[in-house]
Amino acid sequence: MNGPAACEGKERPLTVHQLNELLLVGSLVLLIAVAAVRISSRSGLPSLLLYLGIGVAMGQDGIGDVAFDNAELTQVIGYAALVVILAEGGLGTKWKEIRPALPAAVVLSTLGVAVSVGITAAGAHYLVGLDWRQALIIGAVVSSTDAAAVFSVLRKVPLPSRVTGVLEAESGFNDAPVVILVVAFSTTGPVDHWYVLLGEIALELAIGAAVGLAVGFAGAYGLRHVALPASGLYPIAVMAIAVAAYAAGSMAHGSGFLAVYLASMVLGNAKLPHAPANRGFAEGLGWIAQIGMFVLLGLLVTPHELVNDFWPAVVIGLVLTMVARPMEVLVGLLPFRIPWQEQALMSWAGLRGAVPIILATIPMVAGIEGSERIFNIVFVLVVVYTLIQGPTLPWLAKALRLGSSAEAADLGVESAPLERLRGHLLSVAVPEGSRMHGVEVAELRLPAGAAVTLVVRDGKSFVPGPATVLRHGDELLVVATDPVRDAAERRLRAVGQGGKLAGWLGTGGSTALGPAPATALRFHLPGRSEGTEEPDGAEKEQRAGHAGHAGRSGRDGRSEHAGRSGRDRRQKGTAG
Repeated sequence: MNGPAACEGKERPLTVHQLNELLLVGSLVLLIAVAAVRISSRSGLPSLLLYLGIGVAMGQDGIGDVAFDNAELTQVIGYAALVVILAEGGLGTKWKEIRPALPAAVVLSTLGVAVSVGITAAGAHYLVGLDWRQALIIGAVVSSTDAAAVFSVLRKVPLPSRVTGVLEAESGFNDAPVVILVVAFSTTGPVDHWYVLLGEIALELAIGAAVGLAVGFAGAYGLRHVALPASGLYPIAVMAIAVAAYAAGSMAHGSGFLAVYLASMVLGNAKLPHAPANRGFAEGLGWIAQIGMFVLLGLLVTPHELVNDFWPAVVIGLVLTMVARPMEVLVGLLPFRIPWQEQALMSWAGLRGAVPIILATIPMVAGIEGSERIFNIVFVLVVVYTLIQGPTLPWLAKALRLGSSAEAADLGVESAPLERLRGHLLSVAVPEGSRMHGVEVAELRLPAGAAVTLVVRDGKSFVPGPATVLRHGDELLVVATDPVRDAAERRLRAVGQGGKLAGWLGTGGSTALGPAPATALRFHLPGRSEGTEEPDGAEKEQRAGHAGHAGRSGRDGRSEHAGRSGRDRRQKGTAG
């Protein structure tokens, strides 16, 4: 790198003064990139375009006049950033949402990728005139999708869970086979026969999946059974386990990218202590990785060299967007009978992000003839079609009437282990849209060994009684013994989704538990202490003689509240 802030002479070590300059420039770039996210959220454009713009502006054709052409360093940093991004994506993936979409996503990530590579390569060869090796490399490079780019422009358009699940799982899974294909096509010498290549892909994916699942389950078991001395150590340990999965998978000659995604998904769904903090830490690292990666890719490109490759990139992108991607979706989803509206949206939602540009550095490092042109074509294709597809995605989703109906918001549950007491503290936030609103504490029907001990409302805390009515915005502190910790969280989430009748008459989904026995909750009614405010409507519920929640009675699953006084407090059964 040459420029005002770059050191002269590549062999000289970095001095403290140069480190100060580098830190100043790096911090300013991060601040500008953070501010750019605000612009991205308002304009509907994926933030990757703004980050690439920052890198181009700093480059030799921009105001920074920084000349950077180290493709090998870019590839190494890009791989490291991609590991962090996949780890963050896996931690945020909810198994209950992705499970129904898993078969379709696997087919799209394997058979669908093959269809996309073949059609795109044919277009690049016959329409643009690239030789077959270059065409196959481009076809493989641009076949990787980016769910982060899709969801960043669909924040305000809630999609059906099947669509989001397929898009998210596909983007997490298709990086692995695409990387294998690009490396195979970029190897000097003749390309292996197709059946040999398919065998190598299958073997690497199997090894990566096995390593990722093994590391993920082992890491989750360890973190759940070993209480660390500080809560800040849990996010570090989670990310270390995810990175270890990538390294172990790669060193075992498997797909490290698949390993890190699966391991992170296992960790993200394992109900680890301080789970929200773990995801927040990973999200912050993911933003840093994206910013650094895109800025570096923007530095690597030379804008004045893109002019000659602009129209070839447009033609190849047109084949990819209008022919290859729709055929990939059509062939891949044919066995699953998905409505054509959802298929149309998934066809148009195949946005490309950082991965294709990073993969375009592989043939440059390998010294493949025409690799610089491949990089330029891929760069232009990603930028142009992201500009076209990104802003039109929300419009298309609304035109196809794919906005999902309002669903109950999931609860935010954070767990902190109490090792010496053999228990757990669950911090539960009741968000807007949660069906826990209006539910009495007794109606939660928590399992024996779990109890709501504190409620924080409007900045004031109080000890709830069995008849305390929960509201949106409440924060609950639930104490649970070790054996019932998972059951308590499942019950809380079930009530958040299905309301007080969760578990009855099929409500509450698969996560709902059946009603607990009469001994599920045992509260001692506290006296009102000075300075402690009881919520409106709860004071009249707390009267002498209130005996808490009676158990499930009769074969019809009805429940009653023992001790409720007054003619207007009779239980009316389970009918709505």
